[in-house]
Amino acid sequence: MTEVMTEPKHVSIVQLNKAALTALAAGDLVAANQESPVRLTPYCAGPHWSSVWRMRSEQVATDPASAAWITGIVWDDDRQLAVGRAGFHGPPDGEGRVEVGYAIDPAHRRRGYARAALELMLDRAAHDPQVRIVRATVSPTNLASRNLVGQYGFVEVGEQIDPEDGLETIYELTSDEART
Repeated sequence: MTEVMTEPKHVSIVQLNKAALTALAAGDLVAANQESPVRLTPYCAGPHWSSVWRMRSEQVATDPASAAWITGIVWDDDRQLAVGRAGFHGPPDGEGRVEVGYAIDPAHRRRGYARAALELMLDRAAHDPQVRIVRATVSPTNLASRNLVGQYGFVEVGEQIDPEDGLETIYELTSDEART
């Protein structure tokens, strides 16, 4: 059985301010929507993403400059709909490394949103002279993400244990490779 995939035509990653991040971390959709430049969904403020929002709101509180890099909302411009979250874990580190992160609301998966978000992040990394390496860490059981990063030339370079996510495979790509 072949499933028809509908590729999104216009997708963006919309950055959120600290107040919106804090409200999402608390699960307060009303307050988050008062601060967000786009309409957020109940899934955005649900328990599955609250730890990410908490981590990012704390990050912005201690390093305001990171706000332009961190996780934002994957926004389908055509449908005017929040479909996921994506962004970097922070600005480039001392080695010029950034790490991508993305998650799509289950109701919107298998439609190309993760691919579109990854392409936006790779494009940004390719055009920022501070970025030399793009990293993605993926659970060995997440076949969809493993396949996705593989399609963009990411190479497996090791493993790590993430305190929240458990075992992850580390993939990297140079910013020059991201340009191709």
